[in-house]
Amino acid sequence: MPSGDPDTSVKAPGDESLAPQETRIMGRTSYLLAWFGGCVSIGTFTMGSSVVGTLNLLQATLAIAIGCFVIGAALTLNGAAGYKYGIPFMVQARSAFGFSGTRLPGLVRAVPAIVWYGFQSWIGAGALNMVSTTLFGFDNLVFYFITFQFLQIGLSVMGFQGIKWLENVGSAFILASLVYMFYSTVQRYGAVLSANLLDMEGSWGLPFWGATMLFLGIYSTMILNVSDYVREHKHGTGPGLLTTLYSMSILPCTLFMGLIGFMVSEATGIADPIQVFANAVDNTPLLMTTLMFIAFAQVTTNVLNNVVPPTYVLMDVFKLSFRPATVIVGLLAFATFPWELVKDGSAAGLQLFVQTYSAFLGPIFAILVVDYYLIRGRTLDLGKLYDTQGPYQGVNYAALIATAIGAVVALSFSAVSWYASLVPAGLTYYLLMQHWAPCQRFRNG
Repeated sequence: MPSGDPDTSVKAPGDESLAPQETRIMGRTSYLLAWFGGCVSIGTFTMGSSVVGTLNLLQATLAIAIGCFVIGAALTLNGAAGYKYGIPFMVQARSAFGFSGTRLPGLVRAVPAIVWYGFQSWIGAGALNMVSTTLFGFDNLVFYFITFQFLQIGLSVMGFQGIKWLENVGSAFILASLVYMFYSTVQRYGAVLSANLLDMEGSWGLPFWGATMLFLGIYSTMILNVSDYVREHKHGTGPGLLTTLYSMSILPCTLFMGLIGFMVSEATGIADPIQVFANAVDNTPLLMTTLMFIAFAQVTTNVLNNVVPPTYVLMDVFKLSFRPATVIVGLLAFATFPWELVKDGSAAGLQLFVQTYSAFLGPIFAILVVDYYLIRGRTLDLGKLYDTQGPYQGVNYAALIATAIGAVVALSFSAVSWYASLVPAGLTYYLLMQHWAPCQRFRNG
């Protein structure tokens, strides 16, 4: 095969590759349900817990809603190249970072995914362990963590056909469980919540906008590699409708889960989601159903959001095929020490984690958007994107410099790190690409 001619042959289920996607398997309804099921991040509970004491109930609700609509717009913007050309994130990034330079955005995207993978697997295992302890008297969290992780690895190797089936089937169960959990929380803690949250003054300043970024930050990883998903969505959905699909799929889960974590932590002082629902639900059968929901939700989220991105990175950097790469990603998740990110009484560890990685994801998002819309005029040459000896070979230092500048600014304003990074990174990249001689090979490519 010539170096500039990507393999566009039709791929069998479970045989994903980095080549342009020709056969797309998700219509609008299927794609919405996939995002709905994939956005049940257990971290949203703890993000809700982390803003207790700074926001009242109205402010927390608006912060979640604003974060979700910003996510929807950002997903549409950065996913346009993947949707139009069927290319994954690691190929999309080559025009801005170069073939070798894409290792930076790949690493920045892969590490949080693997950490989230381990964290959510730990939470899911904790839910299963509590069910086992309550019903059968068998208490072994490590056993369930290992077993649960290998189950997810097995599901992951099925590829996007398996992911589509899992997410679509699970969506109804997820929504029903969330509605029930919200109702139980209000029923049990309503009196305390009305006194503490509705009458509290809260803040409309930096803490409020920092809260919008925390809920956005959970999905800032997916904003970066949205092309990995949207390349599976069938053509014909305009930007406005696509933004609506994203926002409407993300908002319900994030709103329910964020407010549940917010309210229960305010009432009990507990941030660990497993302990939250052990305290919130009195009825044992209903508690078992809730815990099984938590475990199931981790599977639907992990296989879509935390397996595919690092898998594609391994495929690109080490030239692995899809299935071995998914197994390696699953094994790496064992080494993330997920139990350290959230303690029973504090979500500070997870909050710091989100703020830190968002400081690096924001600049890369800005660079990719500027590159596609302003530098390329929404037109890509696929042959050159797959030609290792073409104009995109090596490293585009303009992208690296812009990433570094954006990250420094973001870390200086850690509460709103993702927002703070966008203009410095995007403007720096644009100016360097326009005026710095070493960048012209990439610009003209």
